[in-house]
Amino acid sequence: RRAHTATLPPNGQVLGAGGYGGGGYLTSVEVDAPDGGSWSNTDALSVARSYHTATLLPNGKVLVAGGMGTSGSALGSAEVYDLADGSWKEGDDLNTGRADHTATLLADGSVLVVGGFTGSILASSELLDPVSGLWSNTTGALNNSRRYHTATLLNNGEVLVTGGLSGGNTLLSSELYDPDSETWSYTGVMNDARIHHTATLLADGRVLLTGGNNGVGKLKSVEIYDPATGDWTRVAAMTAYRQFHSATLLADGKVMVVGGKNESDEDLHSAEIY
Repeated sequence: RRAHTATLPPNGQVLGAGGYGGGGYLTSVEVDAPDGGSWSNTDALSVARSYHTATLLPNGKVLVAGGMGTSGSALGSAEVYDLADGSWKEGDDLNTGRADHTATLLADGSVLVVGGFTGSILASSELLDPVSGLWSNTTGALNNSRRYHTATLLNNGEVLVTGGLSGGNTLLSSELYDPDSETWSYTGVMNDARIHHTATLLADGRVLLTGGNNGVGKLKSVEIYDPATGDWTRVAAMTAYRQFHSATLLADGKVMVVGGKNESDEDLHSAEIY
């Protein structure tokens, strides 16, 4: 499968949900044994989807929202996986169907869904209330519509959104969401426009962006956002150009970047550590 999600619930079993494989969109869901054993099927999604989001909730359940469906249209449906009985239950529908969006768990347990695509690129965002389980669209709109962006929860409770595609343009801008006022504001301009990049919250509260595509070609550039100043600063570039890669914060504070596609559009075996 590809364009799926992988989530680590409290029981230690990685939950792989949906995606695209075997020539079609998938409803199938698998769990991996905590000891690294084999994968096994669990209850399937009610709706086949890819390019969706999966968010681990404070109660240990997993929220899957949106994505692309078999009709080729963006989905508004949401489902919740219950660890207690290993089943999916229908959740409240999003106000706007969307794929290629982001979903971020906020400090108060609510979930912020941002941007994405539904026939056009979206500037809207919406919020899931952790008590009622209902979505509201009272959150202000982004200053730019965005697809293929990132969203990172900062230590101060704000959400940093970076880059993305808007109206055919790859964006240099970044924005901050204030959960108190439920509004968006611009923050520092990035050094490189980016889509399909990664954003990693570092141990010191700064955010590391790696690679991606600037609309012309793949990037190996890296920059760091400082929430204290709102500024972006270039740091040492990666050894390889990368897009569609992953970046993971390690226990020692380093960041491991793995795979992706290089400037020749070749799949990469390599990994490197910042």
